[in-house]
Amino acid sequence: MRAAPVTDWRPVLAPAIVRRHDPVRDADLLLLPERVGVLTGRAETVVGLCDGTRSVCEIVDALAERFPGAPVATDVPTFLERLRKEGWLR
Repeated sequence: MRAAPVTDWRPVLAPAIVRRHDPVRDADLLLLPERVGVLTGRAETVVGLCDGTRSVCEIVDALAERFPGAPVATDVPTFLERLRKEGWLR
């Protein structure tokens, strides 16, 4: 059985991460030394809420209000946990 993501965690970008918008590609990026992550879809909106002050539950609530009917309660915690495992969030 897979453990549920921690929802009282307050995600924030790891110290070495820089968020940038690439106007040439019209893409939002997460930059790390020797790595680049391209944020597609609403990922930039989700990552933008990861400022260390909001818990995962608060991020989900904010997104559910902004995008009614979207499956944020199930998708966002899993997405954030995946970013944490990759080292993008702490």
